[in-house]
Amino acid sequence: MPAPVSSSDHSPCVDWLFLDLNSYFASVEQQLNPALRGKPVAVVPVDSDATCAIAASHEAKKYGIKTGTNIGEARRRCPDLITVMAEHDMYVEFHHRIIEEVERHFPVHVICSIDEMACKLDAPRRPLEAATALAKRIKQGLRDRMGECITCSIGLAPNRFLAKIASDLQKPDGLVALLQEELPGRLLDLELSDLCGIGRRMEPRLHACGIRTVADLWAADRETLHRAWGGVVGDRFWHGLHGGPTEEDAPPIRRTIGHSHVLAPELRTPPAAGTVARRLLLKAASRLRRMHYRAGHMHLSVRVEQGPRCEAQAKFEPVADSILLSRVLADLWLRVMRQARWQRVKKVSVTLFDLVADSSPRQLELFASADELAAKEQRENLSHVLDQINQKHGRDSVVIGFTPDTVRTFSGTKIAFTRIPDREEFKE
Repeated sequence: MPAPVSSSDHSPCVDWLFLDLNSYFASVEQQLNPALRGKPVAVVPVDSDATCAIAASHEAKKYGIKTGTNIGEARRRCPDLITVMAEHDMYVEFHHRIIEEVERHFPVHVICSIDEMACKLDAPRRPLEAATALAKRIKQGLRDRMGECITCSIGLAPNRFLAKIASDLQKPDGLVALLQEELPGRLLDLELSDLCGIGRRMEPRLHACGIRTVADLWAADRETLHRAWGGVVGDRFWHGLHGGPTEEDAPPIRRTIGHSHVLAPELRTPPAAGTVARRLLLKAASRLRRMHYRAGHMHLSVRVEQGPRCEAQAKFEPVADSILLSRVLADLWLRVMRQARWQRVKKVSVTLFDLVADSSPRQLELFASADELAAKEQRENLSHVLDQINQKHGRDSVVIGFTPDTVRTFSGTKIAFTRIPDREEFKE
């Protein structure tokens, strides 16, 4: 690695490097299949014109096709469009390999999503010349080790918020710096909706405060943004926009582990939906143990086909064993279904809260007998053994309370852009 540039001079400096992978899912497909390269590609969850694209290649984006575009409409815009079924495990595998490559050059401070990550630069790499050189080495490393289709846009800026905005200014394969001393600079060329944090609902609230352009936003004082956002989020946005440190610059803290699923029609009867809920819980419990946490709070939510959402929750001594957690879920399921009047279930969500690390001190159970303590330890050991078997022989090789065939249609892992599954999760 070339020696970093000295920071002893008075050259412009940046604190953050933000990396955004270009058309990530589609780019992975093109890298794996050379026949797709240079062609309009849409990645889809199911093979149907009624579905929507979950990713589009650079070539498809030229036709206005993007994430969320209906495939039938996309084919009308681009008759040559090629659709590819999503391979989530492969996108996760590439994601982890990309992180490994980036960290050959500099440590990743925070993973923002499946296709975004940020590096908090140290003193030797804060000068713009050194930061730019680092960005170019990362780009070249991705080309050399991941393949010609895996490109990224990199933003350099005083904070993570502005670095993300900078990464959006030049796509694909861009490299843009937003310097503190040049602000607002290129920001003034943007629309309000181009800034992360200003969505369809936020823009009218800014208009109500007399803010219609980025120039208006830049000129607004902190109190105005506090009022527009209705709280401290506006203060944070003001600091981020003007290049100050923000809370998001700190690495995230794990607060919950959970899964949800929209049920296929054949799984919407209460018994089948209960099986789904139990499978989602066991998957969350396996993640809990793999991440070395225990949970002390469970929340169950169901949405019925005709009616409101119903929910129940319970608190308990922090545990991680699947058997005890399954007992808690069974009680919550009865409570929720009574609320729902045993109607057909459209969606199920199971979430574990109040996470504590395994390394945290455990409160002794004062009145527990020796047999009860031994049984608890046995349950925890059994849960870990089940995890090991499923990791070695494949997901659902051994399960609690149902047979693998009853869950095969829904137990696979999917990617949410804000949460990246680990490799191991595809076997849980």
